[in-house]
Formats: sequence, structure tokens, C-alpha cells
Amino acid sequence: MAAPDEIIHQSLRLKIMAALNTLDRNGQIEFTRLKSIVDATDGNLGAHLETLAKAGYVAIEKRFEGRRPQTRVKATAQGRKAFADHVSYLREILDTPKGQTP
Repeated sequence: MAAPDEIIHQSLRLKIMAALNTLDRNGQIEFTRLKSIVDATDGNLGAHLETLAKAGYVAIEKRFEGRRPQTRVKATAQGRKAFADHVSYLREILDTPKGQTP
């Protein structure tokens, strides 16, 4: 059986990666929209995004629109692969008949 990805396995990071994986390959999401989707505070989301970025799973783009700061996030190719592998790990657990070892 495959091993879990300990970075993605944490529940909020799993939600973040799931949300990002619904976007097109180059799709980005605004920080405030992602915050709403995963139901997190600014600080909590920021800390988890930093962990994912350090692992190479997400790319964070900070820019200004006029005078307003805007942060956009997208899953990297490495992040999409890690998420797919973790989902496979979870499916293996779910698809194993009760009482059997995966």
C-alpha cells in the first residue's frame, strides 16, 4: 500500500489541494475566495499555504490591483501529482474490504 503524503494529509491542506485541483492546470484562485471555500482564517490559511509552497505543491503570486494587494494561489504540477497520489492512497483504504489489510 502507498504511504500517505504527510504534508497533504492534514485536513485543511487536503481541502486546499482539493479546491486547487478543481481548477484548470494554470488556474489560480484569489486568497479570499480560497479562504471562504476551506473555511479558514487569514492567518491559518496563510500558514498552511506557506507549508504547501515550501513543499513545492503550490505557487503564490502577490500583486497589486490599483492600491489593493491581491494574492493568488495555484497548484503546481508537483502538487497535482502529490494530490493524485494521496487520493489514490485514500481510495485504496476505502476500497479494501472490511477486515482485510490493504
